[in-house]
Amino acid sequence: MFPRLRGRWRWVALGGLVCVVAAGAAAAILLTSRPGDVSHPDVEFTATQSSAPETTQREPKPTEHPMDDHFAWPEWGYNKARTRYLPLNIPLRPPFVKQWSVTGRELIEFPPVLCGRALYMEKNNAAVYKISRLTGRVRWKTKIGYLAASSPSCAGRSVYATVLERGKGINAGRVIALDAKNGRVRWSRKLPSRSESSPLVASGRIYFGTEDGTVYALRARDGAVRWQYKAGGAVKGGLALADGLLYFGDYGGKVTAIRQRDGSRVWQSSSAGGGFGLSAGRFYSTPAVAYGRVYIGSLDGFVYSFAASNGRLAWRHKTGGYVYSSPAVANVPGAGPTVYIGSYDGRLYAFNARTGDVRWAHNAHGKISGSPVVVGDLVFYSNLSAKSSGAVGAVTGRLVWSTGRGAFNPVISDGRRLYFLGYSSLFMLSDPKQAKRDERARDRLAAAAGAGAARAKRKLAHRVAVKERVRKRKLARRVAARRAEVRRIQRMRRQHRKVCFRSHGKTVCRIPRPPVCFKRKDGHTVCRSRKG
Repeated sequence: MFPRLRGRWRWVALGGLVCVVAAGAAAAILLTSRPGDVSHPDVEFTATQSSAPETTQREPKPTEHPMDDHFAWPEWGYNKARTRYLPLNIPLRPPFVKQWSVTGRELIEFPPVLCGRALYMEKNNAAVYKISRLTGRVRWKTKIGYLAASSPSCAGRSVYATVLERGKGINAGRVIALDAKNGRVRWSRKLPSRSESSPLVASGRIYFGTEDGTVYALRARDGAVRWQYKAGGAVKGGLALADGLLYFGDYGGKVTAIRQRDGSRVWQSSSAGGGFGLSAGRFYSTPAVAYGRVYIGSLDGFVYSFAASNGRLAWRHKTGGYVYSSPAVANVPGAGPTVYIGSYDGRLYAFNARTGDVRWAHNAHGKISGSPVVVGDLVFYSNLSAKSSGAVGAVTGRLVWSTGRGAFNPVISDGRRLYFLGYSSLFMLSDPKQAKRDERARDRLAAAAGAGAARAKRKLAHRVAVKERVRKRKLARRVAARRAEVRRIQRMRRQHRKVCFRSHGKTVCRIPRPPVCFKRKDGHTVCRSRKG
């Protein structure tokens, strides 16, 4: 039926058959070896971790400034563990009203931070702003580079920020410290690579990563390098800090823990990646540390949980798309320890923090690139595809509020107000009652400022009047002295009295010259004595 192959053709056919069988076997192995979900709930887990905020907060007295509440949201992610969870005794509920807005055209990818009475925000054109929390007025603006994609950090009297490109066409960034009062540069350090890692400030040092895979620890006072760590890939996300260890992911597909003290490595774990480990999943996400675990999303579509002490894989769960989002970890009453994170598959996930089981998945109908934030019992997120934002119940996952604004990271909060991020604008939102209280506070401060301005105006007028009186007295004394001199000269001339003086070594005596007189425009005649 088939022609009989002879000679070398027989071996060619046999080789082709072997190649086809090998390719089929490789494909079968590849399809059956794709990594899947993993759950090891017995891995170290501390369910009793306190959910109390790391900063104190109090209600200001009626006579105090309404923003003197001793509250701070100083880093991206709220605290140094980057958990993005602000527990509240009194929950925030819609409807929300807009109290003020700061609008513009430049993209704002990352949210502001909050210290004292001000917000500090970095736009993608590398301009840093100081904004009044109460009124939304821009107090100062400082351009620190050409391109940026991170949040600043505020600590003490300084604001710290990183930039991707420090100048147009310069493929390298910088880290900078600004005076929080006036925006002037305290110090600036050029970097050999770009950086979009939101800096973390702790123990007098600044920690961040760069695209060449270097993790830096700089002295906050002057920017001096304390230590450097070289990772296996670009470190784009921020670093999280807990119990003396810094945690981060890189574009080499590794999650690493290093010591805060000297940058020495404690452990390193890998992502699932692809079949045969040919393409490890990159980490853009910034990790969150809670319950003795490290939580992070990966571009391989998985969300991971590692033991914080040794890096052992506790669980991983596959989503339907890239996970650029950074996790928020919270223990909302009624929900238990939960990890909230978005995916490019258009869903906002709530995972059991211990086992990785899905508690619920909210369909946002668009890519979620930024990081969710849990404020009270609401989870806020932004939809990159639809340029919108929403809030769902942390327990149920049901939508309770939405708006047609937003893109990346949604909000930060001080517990009474939301500082909400649109695509290129910043808004202050609150419930109507809080809005009325803030409006009264603004009116009271404006009245006080007006009274203070009136007092300052009266004081200035008094100083001007005093100076004018002094000037007039001095002028009157000079005029009186000139008139007395003219009268003396005229008297001496009438009496033919001579005045003697030395000139060129000789004594000369003569009758004084007559005064010089002229008529002013007002008709008065003025006489002045001659010189010499």
